[in-house]
Amino acid sequence: MEDYEVIEQIGTGVAEYFVLPGTLWSTIAHIITAVIGSGVLSLAWSTAQLGWIAGPVVMLCFATVTYISSSLLSDCYRSPDTVSGARNSSYTKAVAVNLGRKQTWLCGLLQYSGMYGTGVAYTITTFSSMRAIWRADCIHQDGHTTPCKYLDNIYMLLFGVIQIFMSQIPDFHNLAWLSIVAAIMSFIYSFIGLGLGFTKIIENGKIEGSIGGVPADSVAEKLWLVSQALGDIAFAYPYAGVLLEIQDTLKSPPPENQTMKKASMAAIFITTFFYLGCGCFGYAAFGNFTPGNLLSGFESYELYWLVDFANACVILHLVGGYQLYSQPVFAFAERWFTEKFPDSGFMKNFYTCKFPLLPGFQLNLFRLCFRTAYVVTTTRLAMGFPYFNQILGLLGALNLWPSAIYFPVQMYLVQKKIRAWTRKWVILQTFSIVCLLVSVIALIGSIEGLVEAKLS
Repeated sequence: MEDYEVIEQIGTGVAEYFVLPGTLWSTIAHIITAVIGSGVLSLAWSTAQLGWIAGPVVMLCFATVTYISSSLLSDCYRSPDTVSGARNSSYTKAVAVNLGRKQTWLCGLLQYSGMYGTGVAYTITTFSSMRAIWRADCIHQDGHTTPCKYLDNIYMLLFGVIQIFMSQIPDFHNLAWLSIVAAIMSFIYSFIGLGLGFTKIIENGKIEGSIGGVPADSVAEKLWLVSQALGDIAFAYPYAGVLLEIQDTLKSPPPENQTMKKASMAAIFITTFFYLGCGCFGYAAFGNFTPGNLLSGFESYELYWLVDFANACVILHLVGGYQLYSQPVFAFAERWFTEKFPDSGFMKNFYTCKFPLLPGFQLNLFRLCFRTAYVVTTTRLAMGFPYFNQILGLLGALNLWPSAIYFPVQMYLVQKKIRAWTRKWVILQTFSIVCLLVSVIALIGSIEGLVEAKLS
């Protein structure tokens, strides 16, 4: 195959083609944008609940699980052969080819619901970062005793307006530039969070925290907090829902699964470095008082302008991250409606728009209406449940096992024709069952935390 591959633009309803290069570096940028997101800001709190031994160990375990899962899934990009088989350009298409129609519907429901939930979580995180900027400036201008008024809904609405415009990007394959910008932003705020934590440790003159983590009033409460921490870490790692869409941007040769495995290894290594740094330095800096959002702990810090800059980088990164998880949903909906109404001008007609000082672009009325409604609903739901740690834990628990473990394992068994009760079959099924148990524990704790936050 040539160095440049022809890719069909999904959702336009017409046979529209364009040429796109895909490289190892662009893939790493996509993965980092998908993985490093709002989850990294909660890892110090998660480490605080688990303690000095369990916290880092659990993060390393999730990193290993994520790499295994991504490797299994990347081998399912082509079927029946991993090198010359037909392309499975989306997660649901791979499930349909390998596991059949019924499981495809279940997979689609779970995958797209998870992506929708991630959009809600990213809106909440943006609100948290915008409010942190406002609070830090308020504290340093008017003092700690002055009450600071927040316009919480305005922050979310502003992010929603930005996403309405960004959602008009045609499809996933046009996101490379946005992913690169988002990946750079993630490096910047992760470095700042890590550096501020290290600075505060020096300022304190000691390392805070303990082996057992933050004490609780009862064993039951401790178990709830630990299980919620597992959910937060689970949210921070897996990216199975968009892995095949990312892999579909790669050029070949070499085989796409080989490049994807290299990119996954590099990206997971980089993200784990930042995760361990932010989680451990954050806990060492604040101990039992570690905040849910790491950067919010530095609001009164003398270098508040640096904290503001880090939060601004978080916001810019989440603009790209929101799109990375939304584009597969857009593509599915537009493809489905186009197939249902093939003769509708509302679905298939494109109009050229040109604004002063901006390049012209193609506008489709259905795309404009559907994507705007999608952004509006995620924004509205985020306004109703603005609970950072609890929402992240809930989404992490819900998405970990089905999308990142169960379907990749089952597809790999079919793809490689692995017979039941062979050694490899037993190992993979055991791996799946263990991850299911962890997901259930994390889900129970996160639901309890969300209910308690809503009632308080």
